[in-house]
Amino acid sequence: MNFQEWADKIQAMASVYAFDIYPDGSFSEIRLMAVNQAFSGILYRLPDAPKFYSGIPYREYFQDVNFESYCYRCASTGQPLYSYVNAHGLWLSGHYFPLSAETEPNQEFKTVFCAYILKYTPQIEDDAITKRSAEASSAVLNINVKLHKTQNFMQAMTETITEIQKICGSEKCAVLLVDKIEQKCEFITENGKHQDYLEKIAGEMQCTPYEMALSWENDLADSDCLLLNDLSVLQERDPLWYASLYQNNVRSLVLYAVRFNQKLVGFIWSANFDDDKLMLIKETLEPVSFFLGAVIANHLLVDKLEFLSMVDVLTQVRNRNAMNKRVDQLMNKNIPLPCRMGVVFADLNGLKTVNDNIGHDAGDKLLSKASSLLRSAFGTNEIYRAGGDEFVILCPDVTEDILYQQTAELRRLEAETDDVRFALGTGFFSGDYNICHAMQVADARMYQDKEDYYRRHPEKKRRVEIKE
Repeated sequence: MNFQEWADKIQAMASVYAFDIYPDGSFSEIRLMAVNQAFSGILYRLPDAPKFYSGIPYREYFQDVNFESYCYRCASTGQPLYSYVNAHGLWLSGHYFPLSAETEPNQEFKTVFCAYILKYTPQIEDDAITKRSAEASSAVLNINVKLHKTQNFMQAMTETITEIQKICGSEKCAVLLVDKIEQKCEFITENGKHQDYLEKIAGEMQCTPYEMALSWENDLADSDCLLLNDLSVLQERDPLWYASLYQNNVRSLVLYAVRFNQKLVGFIWSANFDDDKLMLIKETLEPVSFFLGAVIANHLLVDKLEFLSMVDVLTQVRNRNAMNKRVDQLMNKNIPLPCRMGVVFADLNGLKTVNDNIGHDAGDKLLSKASSLLRSAFGTNEIYRAGGDEFVILCPDVTEDILYQQTAELRRLEAETDDVRFALGTGFFSGDYNICHAMQVADARMYQDKEDYYRRHPEKKRRVEIKE
């Protein structure tokens, strides 16, 4: 068959590939045998692309192990295949057709051929993503139900991961959430969140979890997935990752990028899958990754909205809304009342003077500096910005000695600055106390401290009174 003549008759982008099957069942590298004019435009746009000739190695142009896997499977089994993938920023619809094999006289190996018809669009096509076998369509529908039947994100994810693991027939399965804005990752398995395992994997790769996610994205080489029943391709592409996989007895790997509006939001990760299910895995995870992307993106958005509703953006401590919610919980006994509670009111002296005389930018910097000192002194305790210059710190289960030490540390820290001065009021409570009463006591002591401060610095009080 004259493959070039055949390709030239195809109006869509068409190409023909060949490889050899050796007596031991192994394959040679793939060779590009023919391209029509529509497809050749892709080759000529590649940087430093060599001039095409029939039989040129495929990897002279591309490094797409997923395409190679499809091509090998199509031509070696004689079965036509279809794929719909998100790669290189486009949606690629590909049809693979086996062509007649050739064997020369006395030739120990068999040469087989695969035709590839390609169509791409910048936006997803609904009819393309629904072209699936009955088994894959059923699996996609089942996972979609798991994803949307509950408002509990973690429950939806664990049930979805359980189903994906069944489809893959894999030993391990997880979803990695990637927040590129916050540069954070979460690792979720069928049993819930496992940050310890994520830290372990990243540590073996000598990077942070977020850096690991970026390296995975780079390993995809603009494709949507890696489906590897042979990890040797990673030895050269990412030796640290390969070493980590080998160390953890991972022999085969599925890594599917999860994107929303072409932006990475996560990965589907599955190890030691059933090789006989390879095509079912791809057929299923292509649309699942699309649906999963919307769910993860929505979760990340809700998390950010909740963060913004509970955190003061300027000082990065909790805001008044968060404080009120916490106090309501303690008052209504929605949560157990801590046996001991330290309460600290810290009012930033002189903020109005700075705002009026220097400007609000300087006032914002002073507030940020003050909150930094509070975080240094009170560590992981609950720090709230209750108002413009007023902070409240709740210290559950603290001892009176530790509360005193933390307050003294704050005084030491502010003494090392030229501009941060707090009026402080503290209270220590235990037993059957009332949180609102405890806060009132600390507030009153803070105002007494403020009066003492202005008595020592009358010029600052006059300045405030004149401005007011």
